[in-house]
Amino acid sequence: MVKFLVKVAKAKAVALLGERIVKLAAGALITIIVARMLGPEATGYYSIVMTWSAFLAPLANLGLNNQVQKSVQHAVNAHTGQLILFTATWMRLVVGFVFAALMFIGFSWYLPAEFEPYQLGAAVLFVGQLFNAFILFEYHQNYLGHFRTLAYSKLGLGVLGLIAKLAALWYGLGIGALFWIVGLEFAAVGVLQYQIYKGHNKESGRLTPAWFNWQQGKELLRRSSWLWVSGILSVVYLRIDLIMIERMIDIEAAGVYTAVSRISELWYVIPATLAVRYYPELLKSHQVSWSGYLLLLRRYTSYFFAMALAIAVVIFIVAPPLVPLIFGEEFKAGISVLQIHIWAGVFIFIRYLIGQHLIITGQEPLSLASHGIGAVLNVLLNWWLIPIMGIDGAAWATLISYAYASFFFLFFSGRTRRQLWQLIKVKTSGVVVDKETV
Repeated sequence: MVKFLVKVAKAKAVALLGERIVKLAAGALITIIVARMLGPEATGYYSIVMTWSAFLAPLANLGLNNQVQKSVQHAVNAHTGQLILFTATWMRLVVGFVFAALMFIGFSWYLPAEFEPYQLGAAVLFVGQLFNAFILFEYHQNYLGHFRTLAYSKLGLGVLGLIAKLAALWYGLGIGALFWIVGLEFAAVGVLQYQIYKGHNKESGRLTPAWFNWQQGKELLRRSSWLWVSGILSVVYLRIDLIMIERMIDIEAAGVYTAVSRISELWYVIPATLAVRYYPELLKSHQVSWSGYLLLLRRYTSYFFAMALAIAVVIFIVAPPLVPLIFGEEFKAGISVLQIHIWAGVFIFIRYLIGQHLIITGQEPLSLASHGIGAVLNVLLNWWLIPIMGIDGAAWATLISYAYASFFFLFFSGRTRRQLWQLIKVKTSGVVVDKETV
C-alpha cells in the first residue's frame, strides 16, 4: 500500500493536477466565504478586480508559452536555447510592467469611488502578476521531466496562501487584504520557478538584461503574434459576461453570477493541467507519425470529453440544493445559471487539446479567428440576452460562444474539417494516414 501511494505521488499527472486543484479549490473556497460573510455586493467587487487582473495574463504573456518551449527544443545548442528562454522572459517582464501600470490607471478611472479603498492592494496584485513571466522556466522544466519538486513546492505555497486569506477574512481585514496576498503569492511562485530552474541548470548564467537578444525576440514575436491576440480574445470571451452584468444590471448580480460560475470553472483545472502535461507527447508523436499522432490525440480527446460530460450531468442534477447550501439563500437566483453554465465545460475541456493541435500543426491564425469570433459573439449575445433574461441570458451567451470558439469553428475551415475526418477514420476503418493532409 505504501509503495502504491509513493508511486501515485510520483506520477506526473498527480503532481501537476494536485497543485492546480488546490489552487483552484482555494479560489473557489475564498469566493464562497466572501459570499457567505460579506454578501453579493462584496463578492461582486472582489470578482470585478480579479477579472480585470485576469486580463493581465494574456496581455503580458505575448503568446509565448508553447512557442518558447518549441523553439528551445529545436535550438542548435544549449546556449541558443537559453538565449531564447531568457529573451522571452525579459520581454514578458517589460510588457507586463507596462500593462500593469495601464491597468491600474484604467481601473482608477473605471471605478474611482469603489476602487479607492483597494488601490494599494490592487497595485500589489497587478505588480505581482509580472512574475507570471517566470512560468516559462516551469514549462521548460516540465518538458525535461523535472516537475515534481516544483509542483509540490507550488502546492505548499498555495496552502500557505489559503491560510493567509482565511486569516485575513477571519480578522475582518476585507477584500483589500486578499489582493495583497494574491499578489505576493504570484511573486513567490515566480521566484520559486526561477530558482528551481537554476537548481537544475547550475551552468546557466543569471537572468540579466545582457541575455536579451533583439533578433531572437523579433523572431519569437513574429511566430507568436497570432497566439498573443488569440489569448487576449480568449479572456475577453471568457470574462466579458461578468463585466457586462455589472454594467447592465448591478454589482450584486455580478456577485451572484461569479459565485455560481466558480463551480463550473473549478473543473477547468483538469484539462488545463493535463493539456500542459500531454503537449510534449503530442509534439513528439507528430514528429514521428501523423497516424500515431491522430490516434494519441483521439484517445486524449475521448478522455477529456467523457470527464466533462460526467461532471456536467452531475452538477446539473445537484445544482438546486447545492447553490443555496454553499452560498446561502441570497444566491438562489444562480441555480439556473449554474445549470446552463456547467455545459460550457464540455467544450472547454476539448478546446484545450484543440488549442495544442493548432499550435503543433501551425494553424495559429485559426486559433485567433475562433477566439475573435467567439469574443464578438459573446458580447453581442450578452448585449441581447441580459436585458431579456438577466443573468441567465449571460449564461446562455457563454455556452453558445464557448461552443463555437471551442469546437464548432473547426467545421468552417477546409483544413480542420479534413483533419477532423482523419481523426475519426484513422485505424478504426483500416485507414492509416502517413502524413497530414493540408
